[in-house]
This record gives sequence, C-alpha cells and structure tokens, in this order.
Amino acid sequence: MNQLDLDIQDAISKACKACFGADVPAEEVQVQRTRKDFDGDRTVVVFPLTRLSKKSPEQTAELLGAWLVDQDERMTHFQVVKGFLNLGVSATYWAESLDNALQTEDFGIAPLNSKSRVMVEFSSPNTNKPLHLGHLRNIFLGFSVSQILKAAGHEVVKVQIINDRGIHICKSMVAWKHFGEGATPETTGLKGDKLVGKYYVAFDKAYKEQVKQAMSTGVPEAEAKEAAPLLAEARTMLQKWEQGDAETKALWTTMNQWVYDGFETTYASMGVTFDQLYYESDTYLLGRDEVMAGVKQGAFNQREDGSIWVDLSDVGLDEKLLLRKDGTAVYMTQDIGTAIQRYKDFPGLDRQIYTVGNEQEYHFKVLFKVLQKLGIEGADRNFHLSYGMVELPEGKMKSREGTVVDADELMHEMAHTAGVMAEELGKTDGLSDLDKERLHKTIGHGALKYFLLKVSPTKSMMFDPKASIDFIGNTGPFIQFNYVRALSVLRKAEGNIVLRVPKDESAWDAAELQLIQSALEWPEMIQAAAKTYDPSIIANYCYDLTKSYSRWYQDHPVLKEPDASKREARLAICAICERNIKSGMTLLGIQMPDRM
Repeated sequence: MNQLDLDIQDAISKACKACFGADVPAEEVQVQRTRKDFDGDRTVVVFPLTRLSKKSPEQTAELLGAWLVDQDERMTHFQVVKGFLNLGVSATYWAESLDNALQTEDFGIAPLNSKSRVMVEFSSPNTNKPLHLGHLRNIFLGFSVSQILKAAGHEVVKVQIINDRGIHICKSMVAWKHFGEGATPETTGLKGDKLVGKYYVAFDKAYKEQVKQAMSTGVPEAEAKEAAPLLAEARTMLQKWEQGDAETKALWTTMNQWVYDGFETTYASMGVTFDQLYYESDTYLLGRDEVMAGVKQGAFNQREDGSIWVDLSDVGLDEKLLLRKDGTAVYMTQDIGTAIQRYKDFPGLDRQIYTVGNEQEYHFKVLFKVLQKLGIEGADRNFHLSYGMVELPEGKMKSREGTVVDADELMHEMAHTAGVMAEELGKTDGLSDLDKERLHKTIGHGALKYFLLKVSPTKSMMFDPKASIDFIGNTGPFIQFNYVRALSVLRKAEGNIVLRVPKDESAWDAAELQLIQSALEWPEMIQAAAKTYDPSIIANYCYDLTKSYSRWYQDHPVLKEPDASKREARLAICAICERNIKSGMTLLGIQMPDRM
C-alpha cells in the first residue's frame, strides 16, 4: 500500500471520529484505486462503517466525503456510488509525486539488503542431457524471482543442485562405452551436454531393441525389461560408482565435466548466474547423520528391518521413508542434508525457496515438515515455488526419446525469427551487421523470457514461438519497441529541453493523470511480486504501462507540443515510463535495446 492510501485510511479514521464520534483503526479502512468507468482516483468502501454512523451507506459516504474535501487540500471532489466513496485527487499532488519519483534514483527499488537473507534454488538439471524448454521456465522463473526479491530489499543467494549421479547418468556412460568410439566434444564439434544427451537417447533406443528381441522369443514384457543386458550393465556401473571404482569414477568425472561446460555456455547466453553450486554426488549422503540424530530425538522411528520413517499423519500427510533398511539414502534424505548444510553455509538464512515443478508438491510438503521436526529454525518459512509444465502443440516432451525442445536451439531460433521479423518491419535499417545480431538476440531472447514469465507460475502453459515474438500485443517485442520509442524522445530532447515537472494543473489532462498513477504504482508491484514469488505481476504491469503509454503517445505530441508547460509534462511522462519499463523488464532478466 502506498503513502496516499495510508494517508486516506488515516483521514477516514479521523473523519469517523469527527462525524460520528466513533473510533475506527486506520488499518481497517478499505481503500482501492477507483475503477476506470467511475469518476475519481481512490475509492473508500463505506459499507463496514455504517454500523458506526448508524446511517445509510450513501449518507455515510456523503458526510465522510465532505469532511475529507474540506480538511485535505489534496482531495478536490468526491462522488458517492451506493456504498462507495470515490475521491478525486488534485493534479498538483500527482505532479509532485511524479517529480519525487523522477528525483529518486532507482525508483521503487528498496535499499540493498534491508530485509532478510533468502536463498532461491532453480535449474537443478541432470547431467545426462542438455537443457530444454521445460528447464527454461524453471530457470527464468527462479532467476526472475531472485531479482525481484533483491529489488524488494532482500539479500538473495542464488543456488542450484546439479543431479550428477544415479542410474540415468550411468545409462549415458554405458551407451558411450558401447557406441561412442572415443568421441569427445572436441572431436565431434558438439557441446558437451549435447554429446552426453545423444548417448542417453542411444541407450534408450538400444534398450528398447533388446526388450523387443526378448519379447519376440516369448519372454513377458515386464521380465524382458528387467533382464535387458544394457540395463543390467547400467546397474552394475552404478554399484561400481558407489563403491568408488577408479575406472568408473574417471569416466563419470570426464563426461560430467563435458556437461558442466555445456551448461555454462547456455547459462551465459541466457544471462543467468549462480552464487553457489551444490552437487548431488556431494550431498546425497549428507542427510544420513541428520536422520539418525532425528531417531535419537524421537522425531523419527526405526522399524524392525532397520529402515527409518517419519510419521506425518498428524499434519495430514503419510508416513515417509527416510533411510532404507540397508542404510542407503533416498531423495528425501539427500534434501534434508542439503537444506541443513545450506543453513550452515549461509548463517542468518531466513528461508529457502525451491523452484521445482508442481509434480513435486507433496515431496516439499514432507521436506519442510521433516525439517521442522528436526527443530530447524526458519523451516516453516521455506517455500516450494511450484510451477506448471510447458507443453507444445505436438504434446509433451520426452528426454529419453529425444523429443525435447533443446534450449540452445530454441534460443537460436528465437533470435533468428526476431531478425526476420525485424528486417521485414524495417526496424533494423541503418544498423551494422554486428548491431543487428545483438538486436536480434535481445528481441528473440526477450520474447522467449517474457512469454514464459507473463503467465502465473501455478498455471501450465502452451508455448507458441510465433505468438511470443509478435510486435503487437502482450509480448516482449511490443514492450521493447515502445520503450525504445520513449527513449528516442528523451534522447532527442536531451540538451535542448530541461526535464521539469510542471505543477500547473492545466499542464495535465485526465489520460496523463491516469498514466502517472499507473507509473507511481511501481514500488507496490515489486513488493507484491516479491511477496507472492510471482514474476507475472511484473510482466503484466510492464505490458499495461506500455499499452497505456503507447495509446497516450499516439494522441499527445511531445517535442512538437508548442506549449512549454505541456511539453515538459509530456517529457516527464516519457521519462517515468521509460525508467519503470526498463526496471521491470530487467527484473524479468530481459535486456532492453537502445535502438530499434
């Protein structure tokens, strides 16, 4: 809630005392922005106050409105619509607020590290395949939430845990040994993650062929799948890895490094960074001691077979296995240990935010309750940033069958498509080839990120590359184009016209005052997005502000406006919209072009 709304709450509280002799806590007064189809700027909901006034909603609103207009010079008039009091705020107030915003460096951005330290985990890929479209939503979402939390004042630590062990890794290793003929990224020209992913697909193809052959001799399907020689070899390799076999470990280290190098190239292209990396191969045993300690505390119970379980039926969950009877860890064990290690690595950590698909919602409910049972401070504040899947018109993607949309290829294709469309629209005329290439990437990657972030994380979505890169509508390119338009106006005015916000009410019309109000809501948008971990709030604010600016720009000449006061007013509007749009898109991880 902004200062104006807080002031109105306080004023209504005083008005109730003056008009009705009643005490009303200011925080109980409901204030909201007036709907566009009614006169006014702020609306007070009067219905709850009638029990104090002992009058009808209309009479109550009339008395309160008259008191406010008389007592507060910012209030110019009021309108009563049933149980709602609509208040008109003076143009001078909005002009002064705009002036203050323009004079404030990083308007809307809270002081650095003025709030608690939080950790955001995102990406967390497997090292048996390259990043794909599904990863992109995760990565862009986690990175954007990190940026938003930082803008809201939090100290943010960005981490990922790389899933670099397990049977899926061994499948790629087995296939490379059988079919690779010593292939490396250098000898093949393939990025390391793509090379390893190629053999993951090759394993699945060969495995299915072995199953098919066994079934053709009369072996039941379930038995054929279980007895396939390739799968048996992968299981043996996993056992050797866990036993520390030198040859297996060496191949594992080499192939994983190929993947790490490939990931780094992709992250650099995305503009994404991390503060700390965790590896499953290091963390998968961390939770064992914590679980054993939990048994001693009475938080967990050990059964006769030696397995350890936690009973969460008292909080509406089931019993959950934490350690197998042979003492080996499960995924939950690993996550318990990793979470506790992170609290140790980053003292004062207030909460951990896990960016993971919605199919893992139950897992994280259990994890957070387990951590609470272990007495971990702040565990009740941990959050699962759950998101829906991304699908294509053709259906779901399958990594083992090689039907995923590769992240690198998609980003390259988006940049190429952006270039084709920009050329057709004449938006790159006069640019050098290098500048064109940079612009195409800025537009293409911006379109991709915006399309994936404009939808609330909780919703599944269909990705449409063509629609995402349109220069019209709720798209990244539309916002980028209008941002450049505002920037161009300011660039042309620089040195010739002083940027000054006129306080003369005649300098502003109703459309401009509405646009200023939208621009001044920026700090609230950041806080709302941070509170809900929802970048779509920022994305759609940027679009709404851009759309309003675009409409206003069509009807309001700026540099050619003969009236000096109006010209200055319009330049100020260009300035605040340009700043807010760039700030918002930056929080989404989207670069903004200088020319277009």
